[in-house]
Amino acid sequence: MLLPWEYGVRNLARRPVRTALTLVALATVVMLVFVVVGFIRGLERSLSVSGDENVVLVYSVNSEENIENSSIPARTPSLLSASLSGTVNRFGVSHSSPELYLGTRVKVVSGADELETDGLETGGLERSGLQRSGLGLVRGVTTAAPLVRRSVRIMEGEWPSDGEVIVGKLVSAKLGSTDAALAVGQKLEFEGRTWTISGRFSAGGAAYESEIWCRLGDFQTATKRQDLSLVALLLSPKSSAAEVQLFCKERLDLELRGIRETDYYASLQQHYKPVRILAWFVVLLVSGAGVFAGLNMMFGAVAGRTREIATLQAIGYRRRAILISLIQEGVLLAAAGSLLSGIIALALLNGMAVRFTMGAFALRIDSVAILIGCGVGLLLGVVGALPPAWKALQAEVATSLKAI
Repeated sequence: MLLPWEYGVRNLARRPVRTALTLVALATVVMLVFVVVGFIRGLERSLSVSGDENVVLVYSVNSEENIENSSIPARTPSLLSASLSGTVNRFGVSHSSPELYLGTRVKVVSGADELETDGLETGGLERSGLQRSGLGLVRGVTTAAPLVRRSVRIMEGEWPSDGEVIVGKLVSAKLGSTDAALAVGQKLEFEGRTWTISGRFSAGGAAYESEIWCRLGDFQTATKRQDLSLVALLLSPKSSAAEVQLFCKERLDLELRGIRETDYYASLQQHYKPVRILAWFVVLLVSGAGVFAGLNMMFGAVAGRTREIATLQAIGYRRRAILISLIQEGVLLAAAGSLLSGIIALALLNGMAVRFTMGAFALRIDSVAILIGCGVGLLLGVVGALPPAWKALQAEVATSLKAI
C-alpha cells in the first residue's frame, strides 16, 4: 500500500524554509541549463537560417573559409554576368551583389552614456569624449544586395545614400551598445569617416543582423580599396551551382572559389562544432553539480525525518511505499523549480542578443531547450532524492525511533 499523495505535498508545506531553499537551488541549476542550451540553439539557428540555397558565393580561393580575408578583382561581377546564364535577371537588373566585407573598429559617436562597459569580445571599449568603440562587421553593398539577400527587411528608416549606413538589429549587441544609441539619425565612425545611420533592418535571425551596411563605393573610398571580398549570385530555380563552380575552375587566373551559401554556413557549423561540444559539456557539468547539490539538500532533509520514516514503517508501510513518497516530494520540488525557471527563461532570456566571434545572435529558448531544461530538472528530483531516502530506510526501525 502506498502513502497518500497528499502526504508528500503536506510535508513540503510543513518545512517552508527548507522547501524554499531547495526550490531556489533547483531553479538556479535549471536556469543555467536553459542559458547554455539557449546559447547552442541560438548559434545553430543563426547559421542555419543565414544561407539561401539559390545563392552562390564567389570569393578568393586563398581565403579558405574566412571571407573577411578574401580579395577578388573589381571586374569579377561583370565577368560572371557575361559568362553565366543561370543568374536571375529581371527587367534588365542582374541579381548579382558585389560586396566588400571586413571587420573594423566602429565608434558610436552619440548615446555614449547608455553604452555598456563589457569588453570581453572586443578587447575593451575605448572612451574618447562622447565616443566608445567596438569591433564591428561592415559590408559595402549596392542596391542589388536586397535582391540577393532576400531575407533582409528594412524595419525603419530608408536605404543608405552617400555617407550613410543601415544597421542590423543586433549591431548594438555586437558593439556592446544600446538600440537607442544606434537609432536612425545617430552617427558612427569607422575607417576615418563619420557615417549617419539612415535605417535599421532585420534578416529573420540571419548573421547579417549583426552587420553594418553602407554603399560599396563609399566603403571602397574610405578603405582605399578597389577590390571586392565576394560576389553573391542569385541563381534561377532551374540553374545549378555547378555552372559557377566550373567557371571558377576554368579561370585559374582569377583564383576564385564558388560555393552555395547554404554549404558555406554548413561549413561554419562544423567550424564551431568544438564550441557546441564544449557547451554541451558545460550542460553535463552543471547537471552533475546540480545532482550533488540535490543530494546534499535531500540528505539534510531526510536526516531530520529519521523518526518519521521509522514510525511509518512501524505502523505497516513498506519501505518501497516510503521511498516512492520521498521521491514524489523531490520530483514535485524539481517540477516547480523547472516551471519557474522555464517561465523566467521564456520571459527574459528568449531573444536576448549575445556577442560572438561571428557577430551576434539571439538566445533561443525553444521546445528543445524547454525539454532539456525540464528533463534535467526532473532528473535532479529523482536522482537527488533516491540515495538519501534509501540510506534512511536501511536503518533499524527500533534504533531510528530513538533518534533525536
